Amino acid sequence: MQETELRKVHFIGIGGIGMSALAHYFISKNIKVSGYDKVKSGITQSLEIKGAKVFYEDNLNSIESIDNIDLVIYTPAIGEDNNQLKYFSNYSIPLLKRSDVLGDISRLFKTIAVAGTHGKTTISSIIAHILRTTNQDGVCFIGGIASNYNSNFLLGNGSLSVMEADEYDRSFLKLSPHTIVLSSMDADHLDIYHDKETLRSSFYDFTELLKNKKKLIVEEGLENLFDNNLTYGFKTQSDLQILNIEILNSCYQFDIKYRNKIHKNFAFKMPGNYNLLNAAGAVLSCLENEIKMADIRSALHSYKGVKRRFDIHVENSDFVYIDDYAHHPTEISALLKAVKEFYPNKKVIGVFQPHLYSRTRDFLDDFSSSLSSLDELFLLPIYPAREKPINGINSSLLLSEVQLLKKQIISSENELFSELDSKNSFVLLTIGAGDIDEWVFSITNYINKR
Repeated sequence: MQETELRKVHFIGIGGIGMSALAHYFISKNIKVSGYDKVKSGITQSLEIKGAKVFYEDNLNSIESIDNIDLVIYTPAIGEDNNQLKYFSNYSIPLLKRSDVLGDISRLFKTIAVAGTHGKTTISSIIAHILRTTNQDGVCFIGGIASNYNSNFLLGNGSLSVMEADEYDRSFLKLSPHTIVLSSMDADHLDIYHDKETLRSSFYDFTELLKNKKKLIVEEGLENLFDNNLTYGFKTQSDLQILNIEILNSCYQFDIKYRNKIHKNFAFKMPGNYNLLNAAGAVLSCLENEIKMADIRSALHSYKGVKRRFDIHVENSDFVYIDDYAHHPTEISALLKAVKEFYPNKKVIGVFQPHLYSRTRDFLDDFSSSLSSLDELFLLPIYPAREKPINGINSSLLLSEVQLLKKQIISSENELFSELDSKNSFVLLTIGAGDIDEWVFSITNYINKR
């Protein structure tokens, strides 16, 4: 892909969080952008404001000047029956996956690639914020909307880049990383990998892309799986250690030990030990790319998080409402632990939308265990995304496995509100990676009126 030769790029699935960031990238290069998505959203509207031509019907006639397109980019989430995908597959215009294009862009910068089954978006957004506040950012692709910038894309004049290294479909093997941050290798995407060992093998292949193995940064617990790595975490032997942790005014206060020196007075607003680990991975990657500790301290203090990651919409003496993207049992358990740490005296009510039939099937016992830590559960039907139904796998099956007295399936906000009307003083969580975020506005209004 030669950017200088591109006049117009077309996206199939432009409304996805990763695809839209790429679209913003090409718009920033003064390249014309068009794209298709199933539904209009805030993401697609932001692209239209920037000049992209977006349409919402899978109709070739909707594409303006089809012969002027120089490149077509698609996401694996698009089905093979898509009319545009079928057309361009048999056309002379280059047709590339999103991962191929990201790989080409990663070669233009010193790219920090963030990998792992959990934490990628938060770590990437922290790194992006540090790079932006220190004027080191070249290009930043974030898998969520960074609250500091209300965007999933940043472009600066620096030499460093940050990208999420997505293990799905082995996409991360297309990248050219200068530094890797690896947070976790829990089993996931078993529809692709079939078992945990095959998934891990893919992560090993990814780390082999590093030319300098001293730029492999892993969360504590993974260090024995790799040679010549740097580690971060809470343990004394970690290369970067977070210690002396306190919670003051709903904010973590802590110190950092790095290269046998203790650096004091860090503040970080995102709840949960998992978010402290995310911050540690981001900090170590920036230190290893010669960003000063004092500048990192300042950036951490001003970091506001990512939308749909412990995203607090209501917080008062009676009610707290948090929306979170957690869609894996490990993520749900970490979320609930953080909620109970910061709100120890409140009942915790969860509204969970399972994501994918295959994930629900593969982790049924783990989901039921993590959700059983709630005080009360409202369960939505499974969000299918790219999948077709699997016989016998549904929310009723999951509900039957959850060990709670108060649990039920609902399908609308009004059902939820009817149940909440009689309840006082609680933390309400909406949890999931599907379209449950469409409930956030109405839930926020409902609670604020109580």
